[in-house]
Amino acid sequence: MDAYYQASRMPQETRMHKHLRLALATASAAALTGGLLTFTAATATAADSVHQPVADFNGDGYGDVAYSAVGANVGGNNFAGQIVALYGSANGVTSTKRTTISQNTPGIPDSAETGDCFGQDPAYGDFNGDGYDDLAVSAALEDAGGDRDTGTVVIVWGSPKGLSGATTLKDPAPVTHGDWGKSLAAGDFDGDGKQDLAVGTASRTIHVFKGGIAKSGKAGGRYTFEPPIKSEEFTGAVNLTAGAVNGDKRTDLIVTGWDPDSEKRLIVNYYVPGTASGLSVSSAQQLKSGIVSGIGDINGDGYGDIVTGEDWDPSDGDVLSGPDAVTGGQVHIAYGSASGPGTAVAVTQDTGNVPDSSEIRDEFGNDLSLGDINGDGFQDLVVGVSGESLNGVGDTGAVTVLYGSASGLDTDSGLQHFAQSTAGVPGADERYDHFGSEVKLTDVTGDGKADLTVGASGENGGNGRVVYLPSDGTKITTTGSRTLSASSVGLSTKGSPGFGGQAAN
Repeated sequence: MDAYYQASRMPQETRMHKHLRLALATASAAALTGGLLTFTAATATAADSVHQPVADFNGDGYGDVAYSAVGANVGGNNFAGQIVALYGSANGVTSTKRTTISQNTPGIPDSAETGDCFGQDPAYGDFNGDGYDDLAVSAALEDAGGDRDTGTVVIVWGSPKGLSGATTLKDPAPVTHGDWGKSLAAGDFDGDGKQDLAVGTASRTIHVFKGGIAKSGKAGGRYTFEPPIKSEEFTGAVNLTAGAVNGDKRTDLIVTGWDPDSEKRLIVNYYVPGTASGLSVSSAQQLKSGIVSGIGDINGDGYGDIVTGEDWDPSDGDVLSGPDAVTGGQVHIAYGSASGPGTAVAVTQDTGNVPDSSEIRDEFGNDLSLGDINGDGFQDLVVGVSGESLNGVGDTGAVTVLYGSASGLDTDSGLQHFAQSTAGVPGADERYDHFGSEVKLTDVTGDGKADLTVGASGENGGNGRVVYLPSDGTKITTTGSRTLSASSVGLSTKGSPGFGGQAAN
């Protein structure tokens, strides 16, 4: 664990949560209700039968978001970790309407300990079918039974008052792997109308709990599958992303891991389709490389499109860089169809009228999120550029907004670019802020248009913060924007909590 702490305190390791997962791997060795807006499979483009693009933990009809602070000090324990649920309202998200959770919170199993990193990978879904979204939260470096880094996963339950109480999701095979909960993703993978949860570990085996999960921790069933990724100590599923691609109303899964055959340590992605019997690894299809993915219907044809961020440079070498890496980073869009994803199209900061230009270590594509900002039926894309240097300030970070259309992602018109030096955005460009370390499009005001929250995990020496930028119905705007600091949401600023480095999906 000491190596992880050392790496995490380095400025470049505060830049984003997906790289935090790599640091962990290499260094540690349902519907919205309330009369405001209802999301259904019919209104959510390319949706599955259960998992919706907006979480609602308290059932008040406003979308909610949850941001982690895995470095948070809890009870004197550095890197114990916490997660903050921010509840939506007509006024958006604020620092007061929220729930801040650690393993010392009453009703949460276990206790906060140094190095647990609680909140490493959160995923939402109505697992017990009571109409309130729940939050699955992992602490993959939890020690248990005298063993290091065995990991734990808990489900924090939604209710009319928000998130409270939790149940441990038992690891069915603890002696075969470590890092239980290294990655999580929720969806209806078999189309039975009940929420499933996929759990990754330090091995290639993915565990899927299906048919819903009761408050007792009992699931309707469970199965495993093994995608073609490296399976040895400190590897396994680096990232899991759920969404519906082929229009069959079942959730599909993107699995990110290390290439098992390459002499270099290269990241690979696989699309694994959902079927009536669950996720089908025999039908897996390899995608472009990248550490983060999102799924949404950009061109409005009823099929989910896969966007993957490959934020590294060719100079990053053996650890990450594949043969198609470009300076400054890129995103790939593979448009969906009945047969799954098609050939990917690349977008960089040198494409069309995309703001700025590609420069070494910009990290364009370090994070991304899809949502309909203007309500036109096409999913729009926000891209984090957390390594962007502006006005002579290194790694201050930025975000780029690109809009969907019938012909796909528009890289020529309507684009937006935000940094902390943008008029109306709270804060200022400062070194190592990494504004854009996380981006999340969610309708938190209940008007049917997606609003933007942006994490800046390096703000104030690693304290981190989240910035709220609402939609005005046409575009993202700074009018009504606000900042939520680590201390304002109840996080200790002792150490480096890194608030804003990871959001629930």
